[in-house]
Order: sequence, then C-alpha cells, then structure tokens
Amino acid sequence: SVGIKDVARVAGVSVGTVSNVINRPDSVGPDTRARVLSAIDRLGYVRSESARQLRAGRSRIMGLLVLDMGNPFFVDVARGAERAAREAGL
Repeated sequence: SVGIKDVARVAGVSVGTVSNVINRPDSVGPDTRARVLSAIDRLGYVRSESARQLRAGRSRIMGLLVLDMGNPFFVDVARGAERAAREAGL
C-alpha cells in the first residue's frame, strides 16, 4: 500500500509538507501543493482514516457485547449506549 512517505519521496518534499497539503492546504504554496497532489493522484494514495484516528488517540469506535438482541432489555441497553455516545460527541 502507498503511504505518506511514498508521496513525499515522489513529490520531492517532506512528510510534513504532504501532511500540510492533506490537512491544511492553504499553508502550502500553490506549486508545491500541485506537486504533492499530482504525486497523490499518480500513486493512488488514499488517506487511512482509521490510522489517523488511532495516531490521534481518538478512534471513535465503541464496542458493546450483548448476550441476546432478541431480548428487549438488551435492545434498550444498546440504544441507550448509542444515544449516550452520540451526545458525548463520539
């Protein structure tokens, strides 16, 4: 798979510059931005959202083990957990 280091190498820039093009494009000059975007397109780079979230320490993934989804009690528990997570911004 193609990573950000590969894009940086092909574009002739640092990994930080590639990151800036992806996350803060206005902070990079137009010529450099075009070179990086061209490398991204040429290599078929796709940003891994799950990897980004894990590095940031926020995966936004919640697990819930339910014994019997046929039991209305557990359905209510699952709905309550989902509602609480949504209200907490997860």
